[in-house]
Amino acid sequence: MRPEDKYFEQLTQEELWKRYCGFLDLSVAEFMGVQEQLLLDQIDRVWSSTLGRKVMGDRKPVSMEDFRALVPLTTYDDYEPYLSERREDALACKPALWCHSSGRMGQFKWFPHSPDFMERVNKSCLSALTLACTRERGRVNYNPGFRFLLILPPTPYTSGCLFDSFAQHFTFRAMPPQDTGSNTPFQQRVATGFQMALRDGVDVIGAIASVLVKMGEQFEEHTRSVNFSPSMLHPSIVGRMTRAWLRAKREHRPILPRDLWPSRAIATGGVDTAIYKQAIERYWGSEPYEFYTCAEGFLVAIQGWNKKGLYFLPDIAFYEFIPHAEVLKWQADDSYQPSTVLYNEVQEGELYEVVITQLYGMPLLRYRMKDLVRFTGLHDDETGVRLPHMQFQRRVGETIDLAALARLDERTLWQAVANTGLRFADWAACKEYDGSQAYLRLYLEPKDECTPEEVAEMVDRNLKAIDVDYRDIESYLGLQPVKVTLLPRGSFQRYMDRQRAAGADLAHLKPPHINPSERALSDLMETARTGGEAV
Repeated sequence: MRPEDKYFEQLTQEELWKRYCGFLDLSVAEFMGVQEQLLLDQIDRVWSSTLGRKVMGDRKPVSMEDFRALVPLTTYDDYEPYLSERREDALACKPALWCHSSGRMGQFKWFPHSPDFMERVNKSCLSALTLACTRERGRVNYNPGFRFLLILPPTPYTSGCLFDSFAQHFTFRAMPPQDTGSNTPFQQRVATGFQMALRDGVDVIGAIASVLVKMGEQFEEHTRSVNFSPSMLHPSIVGRMTRAWLRAKREHRPILPRDLWPSRAIATGGVDTAIYKQAIERYWGSEPYEFYTCAEGFLVAIQGWNKKGLYFLPDIAFYEFIPHAEVLKWQADDSYQPSTVLYNEVQEGELYEVVITQLYGMPLLRYRMKDLVRFTGLHDDETGVRLPHMQFQRRVGETIDLAALARLDERTLWQAVANTGLRFADWAACKEYDGSQAYLRLYLEPKDECTPEEVAEMVDRNLKAIDVDYRDIESYLGLQPVKVTLLPRGSFQRYMDRQRAAGADLAHLKPPHINPSERALSDLMETARTGGEAV
């Protein structure tokens, strides 16, 4: 029996809900009380450590206000080379584990996490699971031993570390099994997980949103020509496939994943989750449940039971927020020191960069995440939750600036491309110049017949509907700033195959959607030419 299992035998539904979701009953003042208490404990733990003194200096802060006044905002560079070399002698306590980020520009960032922190994270996993599996307050709709299909990168990625640790604290049946995750190639792990799910069924699915949609598309395309391999002749698999075929036939459509795996919850993350919400529900049968994760803090914010805005967890990190106007000042002058506000000072509709201080003895203090979030409300009348809720928007600097009138981020562009109604494999976008005129260049691999001009017109029209600032470009400059290059089928897959053959890590197989490097674009166009000319 795992440590958390016993509570499902000992506690009532009401007590379980309070244990895992009681934070949603807090007022903002109570939330801040938890924050301040944990921050003061953190200062006591880390001040005398090598990294604590390096960041905080010789004067120990004695209050939350003192901490914010004395300690500067930090970035990963402030912790080099201690973290990249995983030097535990510089930390306040021995970590339970190290995990790394997905990486930018081919470089990983390593982060330690203490045993006390991991205890809290494992509990927060059950908070998210509870809320993902229900549509009403107070209902805990699962038990130890549930079947969990995991389509996620393994350790030492954040998701792999998170679920490996969770498996030590709560019993669930992982598909594929956890003990093979670190030694088996990712694609083989996915295939193993699906084979197990076909045989035994699924309760919860954990995956990246775009991966779920792509898998749903591929499934729909290929179900008309399914061939039963010997491994699929297990009686349970044959029965499941037969029931799925009959259900799809009654509705005059191909078999979809939801016919095979009706699940209680789909837990997912990624900037594209909101964009693909309807597609995920169509393919997989459940509305996706969203969370905000990062290597620095693991599970930082989660949705409520109505599957809308995300709420920060009060005991995962100490939070500050840099208003977007301050971020822009810093971008114009990197010597500028932005000011921050606290959780009880954020404003509805405003954009902020997230700043965290790790708790429970780990080293990151006033650490700039470079993640921008927008607070979508200061409370929720539908659920009665009295806390501010937010949505992840983009990374700082990951925008395409057109004529100083519009800043297009990944979320906006993804929505504009998705709203064309075209089926596509993938895309990338950057700013290019024609003489002195800047424009948006979109590289798209379509699955439907179309021309570059048709796609450019549709994307331009959708951007005008989505982004109020973009609407002004044509009236000010008299031009339509979208240009499209269509790539032959298989271009992105060939790019990924080349990256994999060159030894690239899982996180670096695909080019970034926004502002890929010249090298990445060159390699993408080269792989496109091997499959036919781009247009």
